[in-house]
Amino acid sequence: MKKEQVIERNPDVLGGTPVFAGTRVPVQALIDYLKAGDGLEEFLDGFPTVNRAQAVEFLQIALDSALAEKDAHPA
Repeated sequence: MKKEQVIERNPDVLGGTPVFAGTRVPVQALIDYLKAGDGLEEFLDGFPTVNRAQAVEFLQIALDSALAEKDAHPA
């Protein structure tokens, strides 16, 4: 899945806040759910316009980004 199919930024949608593509659901909402101890299922139940593939791919993108940043700044 291409990043554009997962995350979009549009100044006309929530002022450019990153959202799941094709929705008005901020990607931060998924992070907030996970930080609160809720699982992916609870998030998907709460935001039915986000599909599982998008949510899982977003988490992979976030992980890849964190790992790339770590590799760019070795301890």
